[in-house]
Amino acid sequence: MTYSSTPELIATCWTSAGNVAPLSNPETSPVPIVERLEAIASTGWAGFGLAYDDLVAARDAIGFSGLRKLVDQAGFRHVEVELLSNWWDESRSHEWKPQLELLLDAAETLGARFIKIGTAFSEPLNDLAFLVEPLRRLTTEASTRGTRIALEPMPFSMVGSMPAAAELMRSVDMPDCGLVVDYWHVFRAGTSLDELSRSLTAEQIFGVELNDANAEIKGTLFEDTRDNRRLCGEGDQDVTGFIKTLQAIGFNGPWGVEILSKQHRTLPVREALESAYSTALACFPA
Repeated sequence: MTYSSTPELIATCWTSAGNVAPLSNPETSPVPIVERLEAIASTGWAGFGLAYDDLVAARDAIGFSGLRKLVDQAGFRHVEVELLSNWWDESRSHEWKPQLELLLDAAETLGARFIKIGTAFSEPLNDLAFLVEPLRRLTTEASTRGTRIALEPMPFSMVGSMPAAAELMRSVDMPDCGLVVDYWHVFRAGTSLDELSRSLTAEQIFGVELNDANAEIKGTLFEDTRDNRRLCGEGDQDVTGFIKTLQAIGFNGPWGVEILSKQHRTLPVREALESAYSTALACFPA
């Protein structure tokens, strides 16, 4: 398959967040939202993502309607919002339901393609049946607000691999519930591109995140994913092969780029965005 035009790339939230990392408290970007969106727009991206704490900050500063004006002025075509956890645990609904409400408000006003959700850090679980009904409830709620639910499997979480997640999606069996396929989580889970191809369908793929990494893991899996990701094509993984695999499944973008590393965080945000964009684009088959 060849592209007749440039692939649409989305700067996922951490790619443009500047010097802040997942599990910081709070996870708020030090880059003012207006400056951040200007940097994303001027470096070629078709869209962007924002994490929960950034959405809170933007709502309090300019409101979601003000943020929507900035999105429209910049000509962004895609917006992503994240991340909800603990949604399966009714005993913690006092924590996550207000977060869900804010994410639904943001998604509705900004026209977000989906709300990204995750599961708790743990060894991957074999039996995921307990997640089916909570996922159906979340998806129904999202559908009524004009958006969808996208689960991101991670090898250090309850839903640890794409094959397991794809099977879970078949059990949920709702068109507005799908997956975010992050290449880092694919190869660190030990899933081959052949296995990926056999397990996923195009309808299940709501979002994709491109990145690269060294062959060797440094520290824990979480520390490695937070601190040591490489720019696309500069690590030891087959980024082009991953893109080709997803194209063969039937996914044609837009493509998220998620770069998380100590090195990336120290760069001025525009420079970080330029390098993330150009290296990702270079990995697409000619």
